Amino acid sequence: MGTESFDLAPIRRLVADAVKLQNDLDAFVPLHTEHVNIVNFGGRRVSGRDALAEAMREAMASPLADVATTAEIQDVHFVREDVAIVVCLKQVFDRREGVGGADSTTPALPAASGQLTYVLVKEDDAWRIASAQTTPILT
Repeated sequence: MGTESFDLAPIRRLVADAVKLQNDLDAFVPLHTEHVNIVNFGGRRVSGRDALAEAMREAMASPLADVATTAEIQDVHFVREDVAIVVCLKQVFDRREGVGGADSTTPALPAASGQLTYVLVKEDDAWRIASAQTTPILT
C-alpha cells in the first residue's frame, strides 16, 4: 500500500510533536496508545502508557533530562489505512556533565544516532504511537 493516497501531514506532525514534547510528561504520554510498547535507545522496554509515564518521570528526575533527540522521517509505509510504519533517523544530543571517561559515574550512551521505527495507529481520528523501537547505529 503506497503513500500517495494518504495525508502524511498528521503523521509528520505526530513525529514532530514527539520530538518537541519529549521532556513534557503531560503532553508526551497522550501521544501514545494505552498499550504502547517502547524499546528505548539503551534497550529498556516499557509496556503501557502508565509504565511510559513512570519511566519518563524517572528519566526527567535524572541526568537523562539533559539528553535530547531529533527524529527525521525517512519512510512511511501503510499496512492498512489506520496502521503506518514510520522509519526515522534519530540523532542524540548528550548534554550531561561528566559523561564517559575512566572517572565518570555517568556512562556514555551507546551511540550518537539510531534507527527509530514507529508503528502508528489511528484511534478516534488521531494518529498515536503504538510501538517505538530505537536501535543505536554503532560506527
